[in-house]
Amino acid sequence: MVDAKKVLLSTSIIKPSPSLGGAKSLMTLPALSSAKYIPKEYRERAGIYDNLLRLSVGLEDVNDIIEDLDKALANLK
Repeated sequence: MVDAKKVLLSTSIIKPSPSLGGAKSLMTLPALSSAKYIPKEYRERAGIYDNLLRLSVGLEDVNDIIEDLDKALANLK
């Protein structure tokens, strides 16, 4: 979960959000938000692992979103 949280907090255009929707790109870490109170065993059976990030792409320029994700993922190295 540490790597996923690091990516979530490293983006600048894509904003961390507890819910998805709207015109802006948003990202959430379901294990710490929407699925927080579901026991880990049940989350994993549903495919919700601790390192899962959920991205909702908004109306920003696609190249800006890609660059933002590239920079955030580069922080994992």
